[in-house]
Amino acid sequence: MRDDGTLDDPYAPSTPTADMEDGTSAERTTAASRLRAYARDLTGRRRAQVALATGVVCCLGLAAVAQVRDDSADAATRGASPSSSELAQRAEQQTASRGLDRTAAPSASATATPADPDTTTPARKAKPARPTRPAPVAGLDRAQMENAEAIVRTGRTMGVPRRGLVIAVATAMQESNLYNVASGVLPESQDYPHQGVGWDHDSVGLFQQRSSSGWGPVGRLMDPEFATRQFLAALEQVPGWEGMRLTDAAQAVQVSAYPEHYQQHEWRATRVVDAIVPAGR
Repeated sequence: MRDDGTLDDPYAPSTPTADMEDGTSAERTTAASRLRAYARDLTGRRRAQVALATGVVCCLGLAAVAQVRDDSADAATRGASPSSSELAQRAEQQTASRGLDRTAAPSASATATPADPDTTTPARKAKPARPTRPAPVAGLDRAQMENAEAIVRTGRTMGVPRRGLVIAVATAMQESNLYNVASGVLPESQDYPHQGVGWDHDSVGLFQQRSSSGWGPVGRLMDPEFATRQFLAALEQVPGWEGMRLTDAAQAVQVSAYPEHYQQHEWRATRVVDAIVPAGR
């Protein structure tokens, strides 16, 4: 059996030292050195473990901080920059809003009223409608119809009754065939607008009136309006002319060698006047 004194020291030598005192001192010195070495080794291991644990903790902390920062950055990004779907929704809402604004906004022309006229475009004055000229009737051409219009227009201006207009047109039909005729005997008459040349003495114009007989200057007699005034003024001086036959009334003014020839034109003259001035006007 070993000595009980060696059981309390786990680091005691396995060989007995009671017989050799010097050997025992050396063994104690060796045991102390081993104990210090072991303590240093244990301390180094503990420090290494502590350092390792500390490193692990630091790494975990840094990872946690990084994760928190990433989460914060994601949250900030989500808060600051909307996603593509949100951008699309906002764009659709803005487009719809603009469409509503354009639809609801009244145009300048729509808001214009008679009290507040539209000034965006210059106002245009409506042109008066030009009177429609009647088509030739009773076998007349355009020149003849225009001369008949001049007779009727002048008579209406003078206030002559409708019967007087028919007598005047019928008389011009017989005298000049409703053309403004100059005289071959009176070259002066050809200096004015005319539609033919006649040879009945110095008779000129629609009614073949003679300047030498006091009807007026040649130049004036070549004017259809003046010639008509002269004829109608003379007709109105004939007593009871409105109740006479057309040919008698015309002859009272013209004093023609063929007094009955005027009557044949009454129906045509009536139709022409009706075309120019419809009944009731």
